[in-house]
Amino acid sequence: MNSKETSILKYLRENPYASQMEIANELKMSRPAVANIISQLIKNGNITGRAYILPENKEIICIGGANVDRKYTLNNKLQMGTSNPTSSIQSVGGVARNIAENLGRLGQSVRLLSVVGTDMEYEAIEKASSHWMNLFSVEKLPNYTTGTYSAVLDSTGEMLLALANMDIYEQLTVDYLKKHEAHLTNAQLIIIDMNCSKEVIEYIRTVSIGHNIPLALIPVSSPKMDRMPESLEGIEWLITNKDEAETYLGVSINDKESWEKATRLFVQKGISHVAITWGSQGIMYAGSDMETSHFSAILVENVIDVTGAGDAFVSATLYAWLNGDVISTAIQTGMLNASNTIRSSETVRTELSRNNLTNEMEEFIK
Repeated sequence: MNSKETSILKYLRENPYASQMEIANELKMSRPAVANIISQLIKNGNITGRAYILPENKEIICIGGANVDRKYTLNNKLQMGTSNPTSSIQSVGGVARNIAENLGRLGQSVRLLSVVGTDMEYEAIEKASSHWMNLFSVEKLPNYTTGTYSAVLDSTGEMLLALANMDIYEQLTVDYLKKHEAHLTNAQLIIIDMNCSKEVIEYIRTVSIGHNIPLALIPVSSPKMDRMPESLEGIEWLITNKDEAETYLGVSINDKESWEKATRLFVQKGISHVAITWGSQGIMYAGSDMETSHFSAILVENVIDVTGAGDAFVSATLYAWLNGDVISTAIQTGMLNASNTIRSSETVRTELSRNNLTNEMEEFIK
């Protein structure tokens, strides 16, 4: 065993009911690192009891995708049937994982629930994520491959072809989530993306209502809007884009009036807070607590990469709302985080922190 494993075992012998956070604070380690070491100690048989594993209150639970994204940019015009010189970029992604990292960088206690393979792709995800979220509950499936998304772009950045290998999410089942019900029922907020099946989303809605835990539902694409639960009663937040809203509601959003109407329709179906994004047109919000409100988009002159902007908006909006900010401030916080993410080459900007976001907001509202 290495020194960190030995230190954790020594601490647990003296404090068998210690939480992971207590261990992390005492040994000056991150909580996700403690969780990962404990997982390995259990696998190795060094720990057989579970007295120390106590539900840690006030976690944010993020459920859904954890992927590896690859972009290949052609140097020249695509030629079929032969090798094409390209430049490539690989990054970790997945809506739930991206939201979890944003929230972790903002100082929140976050747990990711997802399914992955035992492969190099998950090793990349683990390396990039473990400092910002608890990965202890992620299920590693030896007979499956971690989700991947690969895009081929022409020299101008236009997509020519995209390949998505997401079959593994069929294994993100209700049975898997029931293993972690103790964490779910002690959460301060549950966020689920629609990489999950309709059955899973229905189950999580039931858990959130039964235990009075706010639930945020985050679509990932228009085709997956058929995974929306039969009833929207009890959902605290829905943050969706124009296309996804149109697909679900069966309406066209082509002006401010139809945009407002669509947002109110979701509230009438039982959702407490609804935000529909429309690119450069901004955000339309409706809720049971205030009139429909429009928020103009923040102008970004130097766009570097829009990847992750939606996840940045979701996470910072929910972060501000959880911390007691009024809705208008929460949405502006989300928009600011999204606009600064667009100026970054990273899916989750590395300079994000609670203090930096606070300072950015103070500068923004001057």
